[in-house]
Amino acid sequence: MTTSSVSLTTNELNAATEGQRYRSLLSAARGLVRCDAAALLRLDGDALRPLAVDGLSDETLGRQFPVASHPRFARLLESERGLRFAHDCGLPDPYDGLVAGQPGILPVHDCMGAPLRLRGAVWGLLTLDALEPGAFETVTPAQLDALVALVETGIEAAHTIQEMEARAMREQAMAQALRSGRGATRELLGGSGAMKQLCSEIDTVAVSDLTVLLLGETGVGKDLVAQRLHARSRRRDQPLVQVNCAALPESLADSELFGHKRGAFTGAVQDRNGKFEIADGGTLFLDEVGELPLTVQAKLLRVLQSGEVQRPGSDRTLKVDVRVIAATNRDLPAAIAQGRFRADLYHRLSVYPLVVPPLRERGRDVVALAGGFLEENQHRLGARNLRLSPASKAALLAHSWPGNVRELEHVISRASLRAFREQRRGARWTAIEPHHLALDAAAVGVAATPPSAPFATPPAASAGNHASLAAAGGTLREATAAFQRAWLTDALARHHGHVANAAREAGIDRSNFHRTLRKLGVRPSGMDAVEGRD
Repeated sequence: MTTSSVSLTTNELNAATEGQRYRSLLSAARGLVRCDAAALLRLDGDALRPLAVDGLSDETLGRQFPVASHPRFARLLESERGLRFAHDCGLPDPYDGLVAGQPGILPVHDCMGAPLRLRGAVWGLLTLDALEPGAFETVTPAQLDALVALVETGIEAAHTIQEMEARAMREQAMAQALRSGRGATRELLGGSGAMKQLCSEIDTVAVSDLTVLLLGETGVGKDLVAQRLHARSRRRDQPLVQVNCAALPESLADSELFGHKRGAFTGAVQDRNGKFEIADGGTLFLDEVGELPLTVQAKLLRVLQSGEVQRPGSDRTLKVDVRVIAATNRDLPAAIAQGRFRADLYHRLSVYPLVVPPLRERGRDVVALAGGFLEENQHRLGARNLRLSPASKAALLAHSWPGNVRELEHVISRASLRAFREQRRGARWTAIEPHHLALDAAAVGVAATPPSAPFATPPAASAGNHASLAAAGGTLREATAAFQRAWLTDALARHHGHVANAAREAGIDRSNFHRTLRKLGVRPSGMDAVEGRD
């Protein structure tokens, strides 16, 4: 190991995004110690959150590891210079079944790691894992110290770059007369092109006070988008107030949004602040805004135009400073044509429209999201290492997800419970198999409520049907092959036979994609004309 290797990593970090910086750093570390998997985990409160993985499944990035529930991680954090665990160590391994590219759920045999420190405080962990027992026997303490020093230098560089970028953003915000602040929000998880584009749009409009209209099917996570918009705005220190417009009875909608004076109506025994007053200085999120009665729509329009609220029963107007974010899964232009929504209100709300993509357009994000839901259910049930089998991952990727992320969350919760009940005593992990997912039953459950027309795209019907047949019988290998064949056929159809684009969605390089197609006998017409022969 030389100084030039550290400098090279730092230069790469300077030119990369935050995620790329950590991945480049991890790749450099893995190049110095031969292993099957490596991870960088940052300590966030009482849990470790993976920032970059190399050799581990996509679902790992969706998980958080509470230190109290993972004794190996706890031992590593308490160690001074790191540890290597014996291959027959009895402590449960948090990465069992998460090593990528394996034909099944396999145990990790050799594990090594060390705490990482940033400016004197524990920042997180570097972990290295191997499937072969004794793989790390030749790694000396001095080599591990040098590896840790390399990674810590890279983290310091990445942290400095982040500080510089944050300072530049603050200066830009001040130049635009927007005050900065601090706040936290839930993460929008996903690395697909659709989610990257959405996050870029969110960050563009968040620093302004423009009214935003969130469009998308039920269950896509519009509330998380609203939270991110607020958290990255100048109003982040002020309240984010959420109103479910669909749950407001017409008789009480006035009072909920605008408040009332004592005696304004029967039962109004005292003055009440409305949601606009409560959100003054902050953000008001109007969920399901398409469900508002027409009478309330007219009053909402006045507030958006003038910034003034008049409580029912009062002649006095109150000035409010509120940034409005609205959301709907309805086709508002169609509602306007039917006389159920005001055109002028629609144009006031849709100053900056954002379409939240459905889950079926987010590729492998479904696996990462499933990993996060599995981790939640693992701790809720007290289960040991809930893991998706290869066939289950293929089934999730093949499903059309008419209920989107909410449907996925419920599917994983049910599957976790079913698998937990079947778990063998003393097993190192609990495998989620296709019959636990019961995706056929899930599809029947949402069949009565298809996606709204303006946001619907053709589901991957052929892949879902093939996946259902594969899950119904046969060996695990046969089921896995059937799932892969169906998914690849559907991916090629979605990309009109363009192999490079389909391979990119699958997350593998083109040559391996071609070999997999030949192995599974997938040869759609027109593919040669698009890609050329191998």
